[in-house]
Amino acid sequence: MLALTAYDRYVERLFDRLTRFTTALTKAGIEYRIIGGMGVFLHVSERDSMAARLTADVDVAVNRQDVEAIARATEPFGFTYRHSAGLDMLVDKADPKARNAVHLIFVREKVRPEYLEPVPDFSPVVPTEDGMLVAPVADLVKMKLTSFREKDRVHVRDMDGVGLITPEIESSLPEVLRGRLAQVRATE
Repeated sequence: MLALTAYDRYVERLFDRLTRFTTALTKAGIEYRIIGGMGVFLHVSERDSMAARLTADVDVAVNRQDVEAIARATEPFGFTYRHSAGLDMLVDKADPKARNAVHLIFVREKVRPEYLEPVPDFSPVVPTEDGMLVAPVADLVKMKLTSFREKDRVHVRDMDGVGLITPEIESSLPEVLRGRLAQVRATE
């Protein structure tokens, strides 16, 4: 029972952080998309809540030119902007650790120079029931196959395992990313 209580507190803090962030940006009229592990979690959990995995941080795609406005908008919601080790993030004043931060990822830019593809521009979304804007599955698949770290491959397996990666999404991928998808599927 103790582990369940600790996990419940962790999940509650994570979603509180996400909600405060999305509320701040919505009120300020700043466009964003939830991406990364949290984006995958939100899509996978709609299909099968037991197949969804949480991550410690929240990654969001934003426009680079909005960083100052984002920092101002989120400050009253308990965040402090920090640029450290080449990363732009909003740390929670109540728990100011980089691993728990909201990481800002910029649309139309490569996260790392060696990545094959930039982060996709904002695509139309259907908001969650809470009004949060989550990147579409096609964008998440492209980003996960671009970064292709072990955790990204796991996220691709999670999306594929619940049927989110459709033939249409697969055919829209550049050839090199389709090859990576095939590689992930071959190791399941």
